[in-house]
Amino acid sequence: MKKQERIAKRIAAAGICSRRDAERLISAGRVLVNGKTLETPACLVGDDDIIKVDGKTIFSKPATRVWLYHKPTGLITTARDPQGRPTVFESLPADMPRVISVGRLDLNSEGLLLLTNDGEWARKMELPSSHLKRTYRVRVHGKIPVDLVEQLGKGRTVAGVRYAPCQVKIEKGTGANSWLEMTLEEGKNREIRKLMASFGIQVARLIRISYGPYELGDLEKGKVKEVKCV
Repeated sequence: MKKQERIAKRIAAAGICSRRDAERLISAGRVLVNGKTLETPACLVGDDDIIKVDGKTIFSKPATRVWLYHKPTGLITTARDPQGRPTVFESLPADMPRVISVGRLDLNSEGLLLLTNDGEWARKMELPSSHLKRTYRVRVHGKIPVDLVEQLGKGRTVAGVRYAPCQVKIEKGTGANSWLEMTLEEGKNREIRKLMASFGIQVARLIRISYGPYELGDLEKGKVKEVKCV
């Protein structure tokens, strides 16, 4: 039996747009399958089906490509922002193909952000079941409890949310300021900031330095570099 998949998924895999935007294109009558205008996204297509978007034929899924991006603070990781704030994608080179991010970094966080043309690969990289470690350098302000490393190593519940164990190394600081190196597997929304706040510690700077096998290295802030997909 030949493999089939939803039309919106096929359009997204071809790098045309996101699945949600693909459904909008279908509703607008801009997608044809085997010469017929598609009226609903509830359609399965196979390798032999001819799909056209705005009159152009799309092809099978392209090879997975991956880029490292050194995200600066002040940018949000979204394609569109209703508040008009600058986004990561607006800052990318004009010759970049359409890409999506692997996970996010919030407005005030910086460092390594993975970009890819492959939505399925991105989701796989984000899943906790992939057990991919994310490592951050974290500058904090406040008194660090003597048992902080031990407590976070066991996992911690904050405001009813359970956070998995994480590895923490404490670097020397000056006064009430210190640098930590924190390695997570889950990467829940604002996880590090919420964990630190539960100890009465404020995060002053948050830099992701690695994600799975990918490392920020010496990539300059605001720069993007294509790397081999591993």
